[in-house]
Amino acid sequence: MPKRVLSVRLRVRRWLIVRAKRAIRLIGNYPFFVGIAGTLIATLMAVLTYVALYEGRAEELRHAAENSRNLVQLISNDIARNVEIYDLSLQAVVTAAEQPQTWSLPPALRQRVLFDRATAASNIGGVYVIDASGYVKASLSAAAAAAAEGVSLADRDYFIAQRGDPHAGLIFSRPYRSRLRGSVPSIGLTRRIDAPDGSFAGVALLGVRVHYFQQLLDRVDLGRGSHLFILMQGGTMLASKPPALGSAGTSYSSSQNFAKFSRRDAGTYTARSSLDGVERIYTFAHVGNAPLIIVVAPAVESVLAGWRRRSDFALVMTTVFGGAWVLVSWALAFALRDKVLAEGELLRLAVTDPLTGLANRRALDRRLVEEWQHAMRARTPLSVLFFDIDHFKLFNDTYGHAAGDEVLAFVAGRIASGSRRATDLAARYGGEEFALVLPGSTLDAATRIAEKIRKRIESDNLALSGTQQGCVTVSAGCASCDPPVGESGARLLAAADRLLYEAKEAGRNQVRAQQWTGEGTHSVVGAETGTRGRDAPAS
Repeated sequence: MPKRVLSVRLRVRRWLIVRAKRAIRLIGNYPFFVGIAGTLIATLMAVLTYVALYEGRAEELRHAAENSRNLVQLISNDIARNVEIYDLSLQAVVTAAEQPQTWSLPPALRQRVLFDRATAASNIGGVYVIDASGYVKASLSAAAAAAAEGVSLADRDYFIAQRGDPHAGLIFSRPYRSRLRGSVPSIGLTRRIDAPDGSFAGVALLGVRVHYFQQLLDRVDLGRGSHLFILMQGGTMLASKPPALGSAGTSYSSSQNFAKFSRRDAGTYTARSSLDGVERIYTFAHVGNAPLIIVVAPAVESVLAGWRRRSDFALVMTTVFGGAWVLVSWALAFALRDKVLAEGELLRLAVTDPLTGLANRRALDRRLVEEWQHAMRARTPLSVLFFDIDHFKLFNDTYGHAAGDEVLAFVAGRIASGSRRATDLAARYGGEEFALVLPGSTLDAATRIAEKIRKRIESDNLALSGTQQGCVTVSAGCASCDPPVGESGARLLAAADRLLYEAKEAGRNQVRAQQWTGEGTHSVVGAETGTRGRDAPAS
């Protein structure tokens, strides 16, 4: 069992190594693709970060709007509950005041009958019964009754409204400074008192201190730059936070925001304040049983303060790491490209002859094996040319080895240019010997190529004294099989080598060609003209 586990590990490791090498080669071969891919990945990461930050911003705004709606609802419920209590107290006062026998009771008992229910209401500034002339007829407290002596309230808006409309019901007055309680800012809740014959007999008044509404707002902290206020449906301010927004009684009926408040019962929107230009999230709702509007308006900047700190950090990190990722991607891509190029150069040098630039013996042997196998599979011909520079030792002795190297390079260039096909391979076999592998070429085609190369070298007329031609020449052997059967590419090359020596022995500066089968040999033929062959006189 342990051996099996180890074997699996080795196989996995080998598989990973192979894949890593392939990946390195792929990256090295396509550095721009990898660099662009890295840039796109970093860009995608940045876009995803920005989208997440944008969603976070939207979520913060949604959360702030939800909190504002909850707060508006709480304040509205508190006011509605108290207004209900105030109205019940007023209704009790009206019911008692409309009974004629109430006014015949002793003062103490009459006080209890009129205002017993009113004592349960909180935040009230006073409860009064006002007669048809506008004077206080009865009050919750004796001190207030004394202060009200001789004071007429007939000019108050609530008195005028109740006197003119028998069905007015509960009426909220505009904010006023109380004449009965030392100019305390108040609003009045009133109901009409009718005489037994239905005529106007006065008003039941319950004064509510404006401070009550201000206390509701003072308990709330929405952050810097945020506003809260309570408006009457006519646009009159009752309370605000901060108080600098305006004193109780200030009218905002002409403001753009109030136009939005008055059109719907509730809503949320974002707008810039006409007072200070700050962008805020306005959430408002009308109180169900009172002509009041509750508005909560946190500043967008305050709502997003925490989000901005987080987003700034995220943006910096995204920019830094994204930029680093892009730089590393490009650096890695070009580093691996240089590595692949270096490896390719080393591989090229390993299979290249440094003097001539042709393939070396190692590359030739490997290529012969590959082309032989391909020719056997495809049933196509394969030809090999073998060249040797004539009298090269004499050239070296006469002109020196430096000139000999130049001749080697020159001849190598002529052989390499003899065939332009990408599948052909020109190689230096060793010394002054060269080979040319011609896949898919028949004997006739290979012989023509060899003869063309021989003639071009001869026509270049590189001087070489002491020889019959007086210039540098080459001899060539050409072996071809169509198709290869058995044997190997090395045997085909050996056959071309034997033909080369036949050309040498026959006088040099000629091509000897043979169709090779691996078993016997066909008759040896000369070059294109047939004037050079085994029967040609030796030099």
